[in-house]
Amino acid sequence: MKIENTKAQMRKGVLEYCILSILKDDDAYVAEILETLKDAKMLVVEGTIYPLLTRLKNAGLLSYRWEESTSGPPRKYYGLTETGQLFLKELNTTWDELRNAVNVVTKQKKK
Repeated sequence: MKIENTKAQMRKGVLEYCILSILKDDDAYVAEILETLKDAKMLVVEGTIYPLLTRLKNAGLLSYRWEESTSGPPRKYYGLTETGQLFLKELNTTWDELRNAVNVVTKQKKK
């Protein structure tokens, strides 16, 4: 079993949560989302993020708007809907519970 495959699966498992968290305060376009993920060492390619954003939009968690850019074509800005805000709140609770459970399970026992 290759460690890189497992690491990639772990990242994919939390990517949706990370994207919703990035958008919790401000709308952002794809390059900004990717840059935030990159800064956090969550390496994601555009080919991964576009289908995920579309799925989140179709689920009613995200909306988008087009905005003119001074340096190129218009940009599509994504933001959380009210449903998305509630969904993220639930995910925050679930993440805290999961993180605590993993910490308990993986904590080394003292001998």
